[in-house]
Amino acid sequence: MDITYLGHSSFKLRGKQATVVTDPYGSTVGLPFPKHTAADIVTISHDHEDHNARAAVEGNPYIVKGPGEYEIKGVGIVGLGVGKNTIYRIEHDGLSIVHLGDLGHGLSSEEVDCLDGVDILLVPVGGIYTIDAAQAAKVVGEIEPMIVIPMHYLVPGLDKKVFGQLLGVDAFLKEMGKTDVTAQPKFSITKEKLPEAMQVIVLQ
Repeated sequence: MDITYLGHSSFKLRGKQATVVTDPYGSTVGLPFPKHTAADIVTISHDHEDHNARAAVEGNPYIVKGPGEYEIKGVGIVGLGVGKNTIYRIEHDGLSIVHLGDLGHGLSSEEVDCLDGVDILLVPVGGIYTIDAAQAAKVVGEIEPMIVIPMHYLVPGLDKKVFGQLLGVDAFLKEMGKTDVTAQPKFSITKEKLPEAMQVIVLQ
């Protein structure tokens, strides 16, 4: 599987059978959504313009929105409602990927149990509208994924009127004790190549 960060809380997960895009965003973010991004499936964690711009994704994708169980083109998806936010667990190419959406607080023990056995965790770390760096590190410790990829943090180009109080990714890396991580443009992984110890990946 190839994982590409499209910005904010949006990723492209390209597997052998299908491509999934999470939380496509609109113009309020300040960043342009990457042109000609196509997908078979789009997941939407909640109805805000910085997470639900489904029209930005080409290819007439199937839209997954809200709690429930879905099976689309060989991809299994379970949506777990947490307030107005939906956490998605995506079973794709033999990997279990969880996108926490705009998680704004810690998880209950029951919610953590639902996320047992996660391989890759996409976690918000910016601290405005979502959990902050310290809370994110706590959630990571509870879920214990093999790969952690932060999202929803301050980057150049974001609309500062809306997102100016977001923390950068460095605050999360410090909490995780991973200050030597170098950002990379894409991450490719298979079930067989998962690390034995937890690894933090920062995508550009």
